[in-house]
Amino acid sequence: MSQRKERRGIHVDQSELHCNKGCGYYGNAAWQGLCSKCWREEYQRARQKQIQEDWALAEKLQREEEVAYASIQGAQSQPQAQPQASLAPFSKFEEKKTNEKTRKVTTVKKFFSPSSRTAPKKENQEGKTPSPSISRQSSIETDRVSRDFVDFLKTLHKPGREVHKQSRAFIEIMANKKDLSADELSECVQDFYQNLSDRLMTHFKGSSERVERVMDEVEKYIMTRLYKSVFCPETTDDEEKDLATQNRIRALHWVDIQMLCVPVDEEIPEVSDNVVKAITDVIEMDSKRVPRDKLACITRCSKHIFSAIKITKSEPASADDFLPTLIYIVLKANPPRLQSNIQYITRFCNPSRLMTGEDGYYFTNLCCAVAFIEKLDAQSLNLDPEDFERYMSGQASPRRPEADSGWPQVDPPTGSAASSPALSQVYQNLDLLSGLGSRQDRVLEGVQSLQRDLITWQESVEREVQEILEKYPLEIRLPTPSAIDSDNVENDRLPPPLTPQVFAG
Repeated sequence: MSQRKERRGIHVDQSELHCNKGCGYYGNAAWQGLCSKCWREEYQRARQKQIQEDWALAEKLQREEEVAYASIQGAQSQPQAQPQASLAPFSKFEEKKTNEKTRKVTTVKKFFSPSSRTAPKKENQEGKTPSPSISRQSSIETDRVSRDFVDFLKTLHKPGREVHKQSRAFIEIMANKKDLSADELSECVQDFYQNLSDRLMTHFKGSSERVERVMDEVEKYIMTRLYKSVFCPETTDDEEKDLATQNRIRALHWVDIQMLCVPVDEEIPEVSDNVVKAITDVIEMDSKRVPRDKLACITRCSKHIFSAIKITKSEPASADDFLPTLIYIVLKANPPRLQSNIQYITRFCNPSRLMTGEDGYYFTNLCCAVAFIEKLDAQSLNLDPEDFERYMSGQASPRRPEADSGWPQVDPPTGSAASSPALSQVYQNLDLLSGLGSRQDRVLEGVQSLQRDLITWQESVEREVQEILEKYPLEIRLPTPSAIDSDNVENDRLPPPLTPQVFAG
């Protein structure tokens, strides 16, 4: 199992983290390298183009239909009724496309129009059976978030009441949109964010900080209520991607610090503590419901990584040091439902958080780390392809030499094993297991020897008792019955017995 001595770090140019359109915001692999703003523009442009192409195709088919119909009927058919009849299919098609084109506008108007105040009530009056996601008993966390949201909106007075009404109306509308795809659900949520943000910006007269604060609370309230219906929906393949990523990371369990050129020394207690905290934070991400809270877990994990690198190198960490370490943390943690969490953040997080700031930077690096793990090959780790395939299949491991049978051969840890406290502990445990095996063999031999001695002692005691009984047999004499005074020969000389006497007084 040869391994190349040359090492190269995992390098990603910082320009690759930004939007491919050059707008300066952070891009995302899920958006084809674009930021959320550019992606929405491209998505709407492509959708509008598709609608126009459908219209052109429909008009072409309609013209061909009219020509064919006219050639068949000729001049004998009614000149006015037939074109009207032939236009009926096209009218239905036109109506369908018009509804599809204005669906988003209608939905947004429904959220903010005065009729939205009474529409949900009318709908509930007609059908008393609400959506299961609404009628389901709220969890403790949902109740707490709802109370906090109401308490926060009370400080805003009139705009707070309006925000609360619009948020509740939006939740009820979304509860009935079970047939929408994940992208359509994301589009509805992002449209609500954008329109509500624009209204708040007008009310607060351009105070972006206050608007961001309100939008954070709105996101927390809405996504906590909608979490079960929009996280990893059945219409997506997020679950299959989660299993594929978990199996991939599980197969890469043999990758160590040296292979990734990670500048971290886990022998240092402070560094080891930061590594453990980073692993804990990235695993904890799955337990959060709000996209902002999931991003906070990623940010804390990244800060622990920077602290570990700074302590090891005694100097501030660079971006080239951060990404390999983040990949190493993800491989060690194997976070649950990693792909689902990334997609959930991408679809439903406030877009401003993903486009700028440290949250957006760390999230973009996490997406790069996951993409690197999915495409990891022998060339990425500077390994021979044959060795890489053997490691992936489990036929061999670079951490220890192969053994024919029995316990693995335990040698003093060197190289990558010596630099990892976890590997050092593994080798120490193997040493202890080997020693315990020999001690167990000695104990078993002692037990068998003691058992033989007990059997021999029992036989010798029985033999000695038998010899004594034969040499000194036991004789038992039975007593003869006799009277009490039969042996007394002087009974005639005894005085007579005393008799009682009565005295007159």
